[in-house]
Amino acid sequence: MVGGDVRGFGELEGVVMQHLWAAEGGATVREVYEQMRQDRQIAYTTVLSTIHNLHRKGRLTREREGKAHRYRATASRAEYSATVMREVLSSGGDSEAILSHFVGQMSEEESQRLQELLRRQAGEARA
Repeated sequence: MVGGDVRGFGELEGVVMQHLWAAEGGATVREVYEQMRQDRQIAYTTVLSTIHNLHRKGRLTREREGKAHRYRATASRAEYSATVMREVLSSGGDSEAILSHFVGQMSEEESQRLQELLRRQAGEARA
């Protein structure tokens, strides 16, 4: 799990969020640090301050666990990604052009999944 290309997060924040999204039940700073150390040279205090910043920004919750805290993402990766997509569509640009480019970049399989999802959503709206 390398890279932090999660839109809206700094590079380290993205990597931390990737680890927390992957950790069922959340993780302590030590657990995230140990995972990150496998891919890069990083100081414990850097991971600690990054997690504290994410908590301060409301991206993480924390629960006391002995002398440490267990951190959990406040939104799933899918929920966060949907919020980012919504923000892009609401950014004041031409939303039709944005959607057109987005759909144009989809694979055939993704396009079929989108069409099926839209059919299901339309069916639920009628019910």
